[in-house]
Amino acid sequence: MKTDVLIIGSGCSGLYCALKLPSDVKITIITKSDFASSDSFLAQGGMCMQRDENDFESYFEDTMKAGHYENDKKSVELMIRTSPEIVKDLVSFGVNFQRDEQGNLLFTREGAHSRNRIVFHKDITGKEITSHLLEAAKQRENITLLEYTKMTDLIIKEEMCIGAKVEFQGKEDLIFAKETVLATGGIGGNYEHSTNFCHLTGDGIAVAKRYGVELKDMDYVQIHPTTLYTKEKKERSFLISESVRGEGAKLYNKNMERFVDELLPRDIVTAAILKQMKADGRDYVWEDLRDIPKEELETHFPNIVEHCRKMGYNVFEECIPVVPAQHYFMGGIKVNHESKTSMEHLYAVGETACNGVHGKNRLASNSLLESMVFAGRAADDIQKRLKGKVCKVSA
Repeated sequence: MKTDVLIIGSGCSGLYCALKLPSDVKITIITKSDFASSDSFLAQGGMCMQRDENDFESYFEDTMKAGHYENDKKSVELMIRTSPEIVKDLVSFGVNFQRDEQGNLLFTREGAHSRNRIVFHKDITGKEITSHLLEAAKQRENITLLEYTKMTDLIIKEEMCIGAKVEFQGKEDLIFAKETVLATGGIGGNYEHSTNFCHLTGDGIAVAKRYGVELKDMDYVQIHPTTLYTKEKKERSFLISESVRGEGAKLYNKNMERFVDELLPRDIVTAAILKQMKADGRDYVWEDLRDIPKEELETHFPNIVEHCRKMGYNVFEECIPVVPAQHYFMGGIKVNHESKTSMEHLYAVGETACNGVHGKNRLASNSLLESMVFAGRAADDIQKRLKGKVCKVSA
């Protein structure tokens, strides 16, 4: 098979990259599982955006502080400045963010944010965004989407990427491309406890390493403080969104005493929970959602309420047990501000890439935004390369 652009992965970054390319560019998107089984669909809390010009400095500082000031400042600025454009784009694709009676966007807050600046759709923001991007991609005649198609290797010629080897229904095939984009997601499938889908095992990072493509911050792994504790081993841990704490939920030890400021950065809250679990001699701590008005719980967090109910907990009347789990990978394939890797004709976007936005620790709800901002920049760069010159290497 031959294509202009091969995108490996069907989360929000891969889909947005495809949608930002011109209609005369032939695009092939492959995904290891079904299209709905990407972590982009799982994002609960929402997506950050710069509310107004006065918000820039505080948003920038919040991101830098959460990342322990190891962030790439230019990447952070690009992400924040582009955020209103991303929201406008998503609305044009049909994404329905929560609004007030006058039609203005509503904003929620999560840990380490100095103000409310997160747009959301109930507690399934990722699903709302990614499903609309997927539907838009399906409508484009220039985009071919292939499910259950696993990338097993890159095709390299003269130290340049010219496509990928893939496996479908047990048979291997080759897809040649002028430009290849790795959008293979995170590494959670390698962990016993993770909020990620189990098939997301860092495949893009593995093949990049195989060919000496530069990597960055490989030890920067974020643990989410609060997932629903269960004795039974699940394929993935169920996330209790940080937005719940942003709206007033509290964390308690075994004696029902608060032991941490719930809105501190995730790594700090996680460390406090692990310390408290050890002190309590338990595998969990308690999270109390009862301070949140019932109507707010039912409208903002219906899926969390329902999942807890199925697991035997009534969040309106009792606390729920929570435990930290692997959640997000800040490191990955090193890319520049156009999402280009150190190998010619190879890009990386989303969680598999590291452009330095997140630093050592990701600020809550920056992931969806960052993924699409730099996927869009990749699309712009690819478009210029395809128009500007013929691919250096032919299949």
